[in-house]
Amino acid sequence: MLIGPDEGPQSALQLSFRALFLLAFGVVCVRIAGRKAFARLSPLDIIVAVVLGSNLSRMMIGNVQFLPSLAATLTLVMASRLLEIATLRWSPLANLLKGRPVVLVRDGVMDPKAMHRHGISDADLAEGMRIEQQEKLQDVRLATLEGGGKISIVPKER
Repeated sequence: MLIGPDEGPQSALQLSFRALFLLAFGVVCVRIAGRKAFARLSPLDIIVAVVLGSNLSRMMIGNVQFLPSLAATLTLVMASRLLEIATLRWSPLANLLKGRPVVLVRDGVMDPKAMHRHGISDADLAEGMRIEQQEKLQDVRLATLEGGGKISIVPKER
């Protein structure tokens, strides 16, 4: 089997396939958790950081075979880099991995359906407005939940 057994030694190829499977699984899990859970990082960035740290830690203390784990970790990092490059050329992949911006407010009017769908409360929107030095909703031309989870505000012209 490509993934290999849970007990006993695994080959570098088996651990590399595990790394690729876990990368895909992790992106799905982060997508399910929602943008706010990991604001300002793409799901891919989060998974790579967590798994990289975990792999390095386990290799450092000797809980896993060193060379196969090193190969799996390198496979993960290389796959992440290749996916980042691919997102520059293929927008559906970019939308999947990085998300699309979602309009929350247009011309001072909230979109409650969009806010609910993405787990943004009135308090979250108010916080985003305060960060951008905007006090009143009617002064907001556009409020957007960006792919990384940040709320950006474009004020109305005065």
